[in-house]
Amino acid sequence: MDIKKIIIVGGGTAGWLAANHIGKTFEGNDTVSITLIESPDIPTIGVGEGTVPAIRKSLKQFGISESEFITSCDVTFKQSIKFVNWMDKHRHGVGNSYHHLFDMPSPLGDDLTEYWLRERGDPYADGAYGRFYCDTVSPQHAVCESYKAPKQITHAEYEGSLGYAYHLNAAKFALLLANNAKSRFNVRHISANVLDVNLNDSGHIESLNTDSHGTLYADFYIDSSGFEALLIDKALKVPFVDKSNELFVDRAIAVQVPIADDVPIPPFTIATAHQAGWIWDIALINRRGVGFVYSSKYMDDQTALKKLEHYLGEDLAQYQHRLLLMKVGYRKHFFHKNCLSLGLAQGFLEPLEATSILLTDFAAGYLASRFPTNVDELGLISEQFNKVMTYAWERVVEFVKLHYCISDRSDSPFWIDNRDPSTIPKELAKRLTLWQTHIPVREDFFSKFEVFDLDNYLYVLYGMAYGTSLGSNHSTDKLQWKAHSDRIRQVGGTLANDLPEHRVLLEKINRFGLQKH
Repeated sequence: MDIKKIIIVGGGTAGWLAANHIGKTFEGNDTVSITLIESPDIPTIGVGEGTVPAIRKSLKQFGISESEFITSCDVTFKQSIKFVNWMDKHRHGVGNSYHHLFDMPSPLGDDLTEYWLRERGDPYADGAYGRFYCDTVSPQHAVCESYKAPKQITHAEYEGSLGYAYHLNAAKFALLLANNAKSRFNVRHISANVLDVNLNDSGHIESLNTDSHGTLYADFYIDSSGFEALLIDKALKVPFVDKSNELFVDRAIAVQVPIADDVPIPPFTIATAHQAGWIWDIALINRRGVGFVYSSKYMDDQTALKKLEHYLGEDLAQYQHRLLLMKVGYRKHFFHKNCLSLGLAQGFLEPLEATSILLTDFAAGYLASRFPTNVDELGLISEQFNKVMTYAWERVVEFVKLHYCISDRSDSPFWIDNRDPSTIPKELAKRLTLWQTHIPVREDFFSKFEVFDLDNYLYVLYGMAYGTSLGSNHSTDKLQWKAHSDRIRQVGGTLANDLPEHRVLLEKINRFGLQKH
């Protein structure tokens, strides 16, 4: 039987990303219909306000204008994540920090990692020679610290001088995606609550009973119903793989606070560590989205509230805030029978590296590129999809854990316990052992489904001063390396001087728009 009718349960970013990816695949094919059912009573979580550079490719593919996206979703540019206080304050100073940049390291010649390891001092010590790893290997560090934009107003849409992603208003982003899917790809939008899920004799989903549109039938279903996981969990009973033994953070308090029109906007996410987790701080045009992320095993809710108030320097009672409970892990099978899960229905990890939108966009794009055309294909395609996505999720778990287990903070049981070998994934432990004596190389990341690969690991490992011990042999390329590093510093200085201030560029885009291709 051919697959002609597709139903997506749940809106929000996940559901509408799926609608656009699949809609693009079947654009102009009138034999396939796509319907998205969205509950009028269940608000979206809406705290996923950070993205990674891959989202630019998807938005461009959907036919969405970058100018429209920026103006309609309160967008600011994101060139990195700045990690603050993730290392011991006595060894590295109060306010120690590093950037996980979006531009590749060492862009103007050979890899400078060995040079930095041999020549580094302590960047926090008075009069020390040392330079930050990201400052040594990338001109983007200087641009970020100068609060400059990654592009000029004359750049074409989705192009720039440096790699970038976005910060955005999640609710407005979902609305933009919805309007695009409906107008461009003819996706049908239904407002209704799903009351029951009906299975056939083979265990496949046959139909959905709704409160306002009766019984709806489809050949294929996508579950993007959030933590409720109405189809994949409640109907199909697919087990959940718990990762709380590796990643301890399981709660967040999210709040939005206004910012003045003349306050400089950082072109990066700020992730500030505390005794039992960390704080995200994302600046949009007129407000900040702030989230206090913590482990309930190491900090109670009242203490977390007080800590967030201390961070903000304000009484939290004046703002509407939400307590979010996180079930850390992912589905044992993401694609089961004739149902595929996306977004929070697929799994959830703390939003340390904007992994939620990243994995959703990746999974939806992968599904769209290999969408089953007949029910006879479901078994083979689902097996491959589950294999790929399990690999991707495991690698993301490892990358998030990396930030904790290589930290030298010892001021609380949370940080000490994160270094317990029993909590470190085996594959990550193997890599870290190898990297004690060898600098990571591209071949260590052999799969294109790594999600985070060499460049990402280099920025985090050496941003946190990971102690790779090199042999005593000195390379003959030292002078060449120094020239390369000096050139990067010069380029960074030039870009920091020439690129517009972040807020200034955003105001121009909102007035005039960017250049079309």
